[in-house]
Amino acid sequence: MQNSENWVRYFSINLQQQRIDWTIAPDLTLTERREILKSLQAWQLGETSEGVNLISAATKYAQKLNDDKYLEAVKLFIKEEQKHGENLGKYLDLIREQRIKKNWGDSLFRKFRGLYTDMEFWTIAVITVESAAQIFYQCLKDATNCKLLKQICTDILIDEAPHITFQTERLHTIFHQKSKLMKCLTYKYYYIFYFSTALVVWHVHQKLFKAGGVNFKNYWKNMKLKFKKTIQRLSNNQQMRYTTI
Repeated sequence: MQNSENWVRYFSINLQQQRIDWTIAPDLTLTERREILKSLQAWQLGETSEGVNLISAATKYAQKLNDDKYLEAVKLFIKEEQKHGENLGKYLDLIREQRIKKNWGDSLFRKFRGLYTDMEFWTIAVITVESAAQIFYQCLKDATNCKLLKQICTDILIDEAPHITFQTERLHTIFHQKSKLMKCLTYKYYYIFYFSTALVVWHVHQKLFKAGGVNFKNYWKNMKLKFKKTIQRLSNNQQMRYTTI
């Protein structure tokens, strides 16, 4: 399908972009290292997923629609996420810190994701994580004066907005195949999943968020605005009640 072809083209070109000057020496103070290291290590691990379950769900979905280009786009999306993970890992290597192989938050989320094989769950899951990631990487960027780390964060932030658009477009298609009753029930599910995940992300990374100048009130406000924007895109200018927490 045309839209899938456009995304394949976009990801193929964007993956070739080189926005990071690796000749810049990392310069991280002890205070900065204390404030951001654990979150940096945990998020780097999360970005290195091979995406096996996502590819499985996308394969079934693409076969159902006879849209091989969508599966190709998903695989390129995963490669872009892995690029982020590798860049963060390379930075950890340069500052002589360990690339961790296990984290309780990451392990919990991976196990939870493994329970689901449908494309709808994966799209809302990715939208949720990418929304939190936008706040995370901006805070990481603001929490340090290291030019190299700032460039890495900027590179990732440039990629994140199109990632959310890619997933939201697909969720819109899935959502509008439902009856009016199922749309209401599904909205409740999106709401509960999104904000439950947002709470977990805050709990795990609050030290980093605070170092970047974002307290819980600001974090929650930003996540609410991002959710509202997603729902507005799904509703396609139709009325959908947005519950305020």
